[in-house]
Amino acid sequence: MSKSHEWDSAAYQRISGPQYSWGQKVLARLKLRGDELVLDAGCGTGRLTAGLLEQLPNGRVVALDLSQNMVAMAREQLKPRFAHRAQFVVADLQHLPFQNVFDCIFSTASFHWVPNHDLLFCGLHSALKPGAWLIAQCGGHGNLVRLRERVTRLSRRAPFAAYLKNYRDSWVFADAGATATRLKGAGFVDIETWLEPAPTVFSNADRYREFLSTAVLHRHLELLPDESHRKGFLDELARQAANDDPSFELDYWRLNIDARR
Repeated sequence: MSKSHEWDSAAYQRISGPQYSWGQKVLARLKLRGDELVLDAGCGTGRLTAGLLEQLPNGRVVALDLSQNMVAMAREQLKPRFAHRAQFVVADLQHLPFQNVFDCIFSTASFHWVPNHDLLFCGLHSALKPGAWLIAQCGGHGNLVRLRERVTRLSRRAPFAAYLKNYRDSWVFADAGATATRLKGAGFVDIETWLEPAPTVFSNADRYREFLSTAVLHRHLELLPDESHRKGFLDELARQAANDDPSFELDYWRLNIDARR
């Protein structure tokens, strides 16, 4: 597996408060009987999977992620508490190994990492039973524009240009209309998609740098040759963010998705 598919799961477990907070709102949109089989598509370290399992006292969850580190952490966190009601799979959301299986698919903070949303939604549609729901949220149009512009400029400057000037990230920050069209094309009905702002402020430069290095820019940073370059890259981004109002704010936008097969 490519290194870029992997995450520092221990660090992510520690710093993913914003993702957990956004995900709690998505959990609140679920309307479950309590005996369903649900796919957590992009489970991360399992923090939100636990909340999902609490809504399923007689049901089960398949926790899926592309990162082996994330799945291992989720298993470690969830198995002692939920035993056989939680199963774990390492797989690509573009190539799901399921057909007509799930009563619901739940996902947060994952779809924007998937390069091909047409493949993504077709696979999710196929994995659901007829009549079942997709309830999800991910980064959407406008997400991290200020940061991404700064990263692009910095990547073209010495000493970083030698390693980053030709790098193109694979994030997909789609708008609500384009996403609704893709969902319809994949066969979904009863589609609702909407964007909401979720600006996130960090208390100091250290927390801002740690969040960037773990949750946002790890694929950029792994292309730099040593810790000195990585530190310099993050230090410059933090220096610029210190002058924002408010300081150390990330301009997040979330794309919400409700759709039925």
